[in-house]
Amino acid sequence: MKKIRQIIQQYDAKALGVQRGYAVLLPLIKVKNEWHVLYEVRSKHISQPGETSFPGGRIEAGELPKEAAIRETMEELNIQRENINVYGEIDYIIAANRIIYCYVGEITGVDFEDIYPNTEVERLFTIPLDHLMENRPTLYQLNFEFKKANDNDSEQEFPFHLIKQGEKYPFNEVKQKIPFYHIPDEVLWGFTANFTDRFIQIITDDK
Repeated sequence: MKKIRQIIQQYDAKALGVQRGYAVLLPLIKVKNEWHVLYEVRSKHISQPGETSFPGGRIEAGELPKEAAIRETMEELNIQRENINVYGEIDYIIAANRIIYCYVGEITGVDFEDIYPNTEVERLFTIPLDHLMENRPTLYQLNFEFKKANDNDSEQEFPFHLIKQGEKYPFNEVKQKIPFYHIPDEVLWGFTANFTDRFIQIITDDK
């Protein structure tokens, strides 16, 4: 029991089931003396092509989330470490087997027009911070149903016979509210919209 107590006392708790960690930076940049939030549109040759995102990516082995956010921002925006001033971390998202950390920081010493992203980024755009504070996203509900796997699926068939109600077991229906910002010529939704809106809530003290 002494050994068990020592193990638990030293254990670093983490989200159960999370297999992959990611980190992004919510970048603030001044454009014509007005604060903007900078966004990326992902290139067609990478995952989630054409979607709007923040600079960021997978956390490498032995790397802290903040370090990953900075590294990915440097790579994707082709800027130097001294051009990134991280303010701190806001709330993170856990989805399926992923955890996504979000940091807020300022892009300094370089103008928006002079940022030339790497090939993972199709283009960049910004939205004035005041506009985001005055125009909150619309929430749309999406329902996910429990579906039995086909016999030819690679995963093992779910053992309904071990549950008293079998296939009639009342599994919880997953309901998720997904935010969309209605911005002309741009699509901003999902995780990126979630982080954007949470950031606005935090700085305006709108809990």
